[in-house]
Amino acid sequence: TDLSQEDVFSVTPKGDVINLPVGSTVIDFAYAIHSEVGNRMVGAKVDGRIVPIDHQIKTGEVVEIITTGQQGHGPSRDWLNIVKTSEARSKIRAWFKKERRPENIEAGKDEVDREFRRNGIVLPDDEMKKFLTGIAERLHCNSVDDFFASIGYGGIVLSRIMPRIKEEYGRFAKTAAPVDISRYLADGTRRFKSSDGVVVEGIDNCLVKLSRCCNPLPGDHIIGFITRGHGVSIHKRDCTNVPKNLDEAQEPDRWINAYWDEDHTDSFQSTLQILAFDRGALLADITQALASMRVMIHAVNARELKDGNCSIEITVSIESLQHLRSIAARLGKVEGVITVERSVG
Repeated sequence: TDLSQEDVFSVTPKGDVINLPVGSTVIDFAYAIHSEVGNRMVGAKVDGRIVPIDHQIKTGEVVEIITTGQQGHGPSRDWLNIVKTSEARSKIRAWFKKERRPENIEAGKDEVDREFRRNGIVLPDDEMKKFLTGIAERLHCNSVDDFFASIGYGGIVLSRIMPRIKEEYGRFAKTAAPVDISRYLADGTRRFKSSDGVVVEGIDNCLVKLSRCCNPLPGDHIIGFITRGHGVSIHKRDCTNVPKNLDEAQEPDRWINAYWDEDHTDSFQSTLQILAFDRGALLADITQALASMRVMIHAVNARELKDGNCSIEITVSIESLQHLRSIAARLGKVEGVITVERSVG
């Protein structure tokens, strides 16, 4: 028989043939038999041997699904990332929607909190509730809990709607109540130290966060921005997110002077981007150069380029901007290294 290269034909122990797309797993096989078979699945055998839950079946294999009669047993959320067929994915989501609402709400809330923090969406509690209510209504959810639950069971894919949410946040923030600067500012222009090695002008006992968009380091010219409910965000003065002319900014009063604490001794993490001729032992020589300077390495990522060169991204501990420059200069002397640049993204 001439079988399609886009399908696999597997068999149940009773001889029933199941047709599935190439790449389908034993989970897809279980749900192709029946929803309850998939929901009660605890394992699988292929040609008589136990296989992992993500095993991709092949044409001609005899697949036996192992199920349980345990009350309340159901699929794992991780299965949504394993299955190949939309049929299996839909049945898994349907089970979670029906059987695990409190769990869905909690999972959805955690995902929203995580994604909002990652995208800089911060509001006071009362305004955040109003903002989320508006989003839920536009997505035809009856409540914010329904919105969280839909994310939790996979009915709404948050990553797909984040661009729209960020646009809505931009409009919402403009109409939200202005930040009460008096809650943060002390009288006069006294300077207060923070635990991050930053001195801010006129602000006492306030959380200070170094912005990821520009990764400021001691020695950089910096400035602070008062965020809603999250203290002060520190940027390099030449960061693309900082207006060149603060007087023309939408909310100029939220920008505030900040300085590095000269007595601060904690280390900072910074990433260097290295372009080099690809050769044997290159990475070993780079790490040896760092070790000779007693520099701690936190992460390394290397990839080969099409032109015979390679790109290496390495994250290290540094004490200051000057320290980083000396590290870059030392790495620039390693055989084959073409450029060493500071990564700001």
